[in-house]
Amino acid sequence: QVQLVESGGGLVQAGGSLRLSCVTSGRTYSIYSMAWFRQAPGQEREFVAGIRSESGSTYHADSVKGRFTISRDNAKNTVYLHMDSLKPEDTAVYYCAADTARGISLSTSDYDYWGQGTQVTVSS
Repeated sequence: QVQLVESGGGLVQAGGSLRLSCVTSGRTYSIYSMAWFRQAPGQEREFVAGIRSESGSTYHADSVKGRFTISRDNAKNTVYLHMDSLKPEDTAVYYCAADTARGISLSTSDYDYWGQGTQVTVSS
């Protein structure tokens, strides 16, 4: 089993920045990749960014490319999402997810473990 706990969400003005953290515990050695997803009210959960555990290679959705950066600190078992130039449309609950079987996937169904989510609200 793997446990994921997100933190760092909050209320920020448009143009501001936030850093989300996702601390992993349990069988962390089994994790192939980690990702951040987000879900706005009435919308499906969407992929934001992913990172491979071993190589550190990353992939970002076009909607956040150049503004958000995913990174990891293996010594702390933590994955981060640095969010700059935030827009009101970035408002959502942000979830981190872990995949124990494959590389970075954009599909929610490919992830085995999920955190509880952290709310990000961007005011205009």
